[in-house]
Amino acid sequence: MLFMFGLGFPGSLVSQATLPDISGTWRVQTPDGPQEVVIRADSSASFGDDTVRWRLEADSIHIALGDEWMVYAYKLRGKKRMTLSGGDLEEPMELDRIGPATALAEGVEIPPPPPADRRAIT
Repeated sequence: MLFMFGLGFPGSLVSQATLPDISGTWRVQTPDGPQEVVIRADSSASFGDDTVRWRLEADSIHIALGDEWMVYAYKLRGKKRMTLSGGDLEEPMELDRIGPATALAEGVEIPPPPPADRRAIT
């Protein structure tokens, strides 16, 4: 989903202190024009009318798409640029942080994570 234009998470827990803060509002160029993705510290991400659950694990971001995790490699350059690759993306995707994350809309809930027996799709 984020990643409709593509994203998902399972596995071992890595100390949050060692992982970067990727929360914020990010802009990505898509074939349909620029899109905004809001990644929140509460494990939710929104793009368009969709809200998904996300997690970081080492050098990958996992996005819950329905009942499966989609896994993408991510690379931060400074605090304002992130590159995603892998998963269902045909080529790397560049996102630019344009501001802080906005709050999850009232009445919108963070989707539950996929069942523990679901393997991640990489």
